[in-house]
Amino acid sequence: MSTTKLKYPELTEKIIGCAMEVHNTIGSGFQELIYQRALAVEFEKAGLKSDREKEIPIKYKGMDIGTRRVDFLVEELIMVELKAISQLDDLHKAQMINYLEAYKLEIGLLINFGEKRLNWKRFIKTHK
Repeated sequence: MSTTKLKYPELTEKIIGCAMEVHNTIGSGFQELIYQRALAVEFEKAGLKSDREKEIPIKYKGMDIGTRRVDFLVEELIMVELKAISQLDDLHKAQMINYLEAYKLEIGLLINFGEKRLNWKRFIKTHK
C-alpha cells in the first residue's frame, strides 16, 4: 500500500471528468482540435481556469531557445496534453516527462480521445 499523497487530486478528478464528458458526448474519431475546443467548453462549465494553447518558453542552460504550446494549463498548476490517436506509446509518455521538466510544473495529464474508451495518464515530476 502506497503512502504517497497525490497532489491536486480534486483538480485532477475535475479535469478527467470534463474529458470523460467530452468523450461520452462526441466519441472518438475527430481531430485533436475538436476535442480541444469541446474540452475548453467543459472546463468553463466546471468553473476551471484554463489557458488554451499556452505558449511556454523552453530554456537550455538558462538561455531561451524557443517555445512550445501546451494544449491547456489548468489553474496554472496542471499541464494537459491531448491526443486523438489509436493508442498512446512510450514517445508520448517521454514527451510529457520532458514537458513537465521544461515548464517547471509538477503534474501533467496526457489524455487520448482516439481510443474506444477515454485513456489518460497522470504524470508527476519527481525531484532529483
